[in-house]
This record gives sequence, C-alpha cells and structure tokens, in this order.
Amino acid sequence: MPLLEKLRDFLFAHQAEFTLTDHPNAFTAREVAVAEHLPAREVAKAIVVASDDRFFMLVVPANKLIDFHEVRIALGLAHARMATEHELGRLFPDCELGAMPPFGSLYGLPVYLDSTLTGQEQIAFNAGTHREVIHMRTAEYRRLARPAIVSLIETEVAHDW
Repeated sequence: MPLLEKLRDFLFAHQAEFTLTDHPNAFTAREVAVAEHLPAREVAKAIVVASDDRFFMLVVPANKLIDFHEVRIALGLAHARMATEHELGRLFPDCELGAMPPFGSLYGLPVYLDSTLTGQEQIAFNAGTHREVIHMRTAEYRRLARPAIVSLIETEVAHDW
C-alpha cells in the first residue's frame, strides 16, 4: 500500500507505532468504521474550519458532530465555518478530498482534539485516501500531533455505531 509520502516520512522520522490497512473506498468516517469493523467512537475524523483567513483542524469521533458554539469558545473565535471543498483542495493538495490525516502540523494547521477521544485506547483515521487507514494508540497520536485537548462536539447525538 502506498502511504502518503509526507505522512509516511513524518511517521517514520518520529518512530511512530502504527498499522496501516486498506479497504474499498469509504467516503465518510462512519463508512470507514464499518469497513474497518470498528465502533465509530474509535474512528477519528479530521474537520477543517475557517475563521477569517485562518484554518484550524478539528479531530472528533466519527459518531459525533461538531458544535460550532463549542468550537468558537475553544478556539477563541467570533465566528467559524466549515472549510469549502476548494479550500480543502488547496490546503491538502496531496490528499483525496476529505481524506486528510489528522496531523495539521504537516500542513501548517493547529490541531484541536475533542476530549472524548482521549478516552479511547486506540484510534483509526484516514491516511490521505478513502482506502487507507492508520491505526494507533491514542497516546501515540497525541505524542505525534501534539493537539490542544478541548470540547468540540454536540452532546446529543443519538447513535454510537
């Protein structure tokens, strides 16, 4: 499997412990969870939000939705919106649209990890394509990504698939 070059170099340079799997195309984080036979709470999805001309990477469980009120508080922003597909294409030119790995430092973005993911022993996430997934201990991800830990999600999402 050809792991995204920038991500591969980063992981190897930091002697990261991870496994890489692939599956048929999965375009949403919930589809990744199904394809990987994982509970959605263990699949981390990277979401990019914009405020003025700044971008921020948010990492939340696949079974949750971001709460823009919480995002504005956590990031100290007056307003925030989802990045457009055009902006994502510009920010992540080496990734398939919507499949960026949750390592904002590779792209000059600060990373904010939702606090609920810190309770997961393992997480899985896209590796730049809709077919490849990296699995690693959450502690290892935190060591590598050095995210700020904040509350970002809506508390009333009904299912934990």
